[in-house]
Amino acid sequence: MKIAVTFENGQVFQHFGHTETFKIYDIEDGKVVASEVIGSNGSGHGALAGLLAQQDIKVLICGGLGDGAKNALTEAGIEVFSGAQGDADAAVDAYLKGELVSAGVNCDHHHDESHDCGSHGCGSCGGCGGGAPQIIMEGKNAGKTCRVHYKGTFNDGTQFDSSYDRGEPLEFICGAGMMIRGFDKAVLEMEVGETVNIHLMPEEAYGMPDPRNIFEIPFTDLPGSEELKAGEKVYLQDQSGQAFPMTVVSVSDTTITFDGNHEMAGKELNFQIELVEVR
Repeated sequence: MKIAVTFENGQVFQHFGHTETFKIYDIEDGKVVASEVIGSNGSGHGALAGLLAQQDIKVLICGGLGDGAKNALTEAGIEVFSGAQGDADAAVDAYLKGELVSAGVNCDHHHDESHDCGSHGCGSCGGCGGGAPQIIMEGKNAGKTCRVHYKGTFNDGTQFDSSYDRGEPLEFICGAGMMIRGFDKAVLEMEVGETVNIHLMPEEAYGMPDPRNIFEIPFTDLPGSEELKAGEKVYLQDQSGQAFPMTVVSVSDTTITFDGNHEMAGKELNFQIELVEVR
């Protein structure tokens, strides 16, 4: 069986219709036996669903998606688990353990004005179509598939992520913007077997929080939102059917406030990176 995950920076990419890469997992006896990263090779819900069907994908794990995408995937015989966030490998592990629930909250509310696509490197929503990943950096590993082990920590030493803990290296196409800029840049000139330690300021990681991505909505514009609580993760859907992850900041008697900034925005990050393989 094969599982596909919308993929970027080692994470579950949150906008199915704009997905530029998928990570494909081969499953045997309930375990991952191989994985690879592929380009989307098309744009739009139908093209992406067709690509996954051609790859013999049986399960898709993704963030948010609209009704059109869901219908196209269902017609292609692909089971969809939406609402996933965080590490892609961990999401697949949760699925295999029977712990993954398709629980994304898709709210039909337009918020294009507050969304900044810069966080995933495409510059604007209009430029996120399909096709093979575009190489945007130079270096001897640019355009090559790299497998790395890494450990990420904050400045106080707290670990926020580690491929070593999962027992499988992270795979990505170097220089294609699949990773945060500072991470990608560090791997460009590495040798297989080499380990480096890097410190990234927010500008080389997830950027600074954008106040435009924090906004307030009356309950009357978003029926059912009055039941949400501060700290909950939800998805708001724009007019094109794309869903974007949001965090509930606060709930008043008449309004709800959302924050669409990445949870790592504004943070300095440290990585230990070991280059395992280049092909």
